[in-house]
Amino acid sequence: MANHLHSDDLPAGLDLGPVVAIDTETMGLRLGRDRLCVVQFSAGDGDAHVVRIPSGQRAAPRLEALLANREVLKLFHFGRFDIAVLQNRFGVDIAPVYCTKIASKLARTYTQRHGLRDLVKEIVGIELSKEQQSSDWGRDVLTAEQLDYAAADVLHLHNLRAALDEILEREGRTQLAEACFRFLPELVRLDAAGWHDLDIFAH
Repeated sequence: MANHLHSDDLPAGLDLGPVVAIDTETMGLRLGRDRLCVVQFSAGDGDAHVVRIPSGQRAAPRLEALLANREVLKLFHFGRFDIAVLQNRFGVDIAPVYCTKIASKLARTYTQRHGLRDLVKEIVGIELSKEQQSSDWGRDVLTAEQLDYAAADVLHLHNLRAALDEILEREGRTQLAEACFRFLPELVRLDAAGWHDLDIFAH
């Protein structure tokens, strides 16, 4: 469950360790139209920190410092969206990164199910509820159900990474995955520059 709710930034002095799971909640899925409302974090210790970003707020110094810290690995599921949203809002370059969705697509070639709910069910043995996914994340006070949903989206990412890394290593795809993770921030820049709907690698 979420053990912290802050209206503007991460708490001073908080150390989330060398690998931090991160997720976002927005008013919708269209970059530039739908604002960032919530950013949630977990150090993989069973706790989640949920930060509400009020409308109009542009700065969150401690959060921005964490995102820009090259000594901290930022762990996402479908990082292509979350990185874009965070960079659009705070203007920081986010690296290094790891995306469990990319790792799953490279490792779990026996299935087409790479959503977070599918991964958590198979690897962790927990059924995630997605009931709050389309709720109003821009409200001034988040509900207990929203907080639990936000927390669940980051609480399991460390375990997913560990399991996926084992498969990647076994199948000889670790270096390929690492190359994809290094390229992911550049893909986000391509998206932002207008190439989001064009495969530039196609013939």
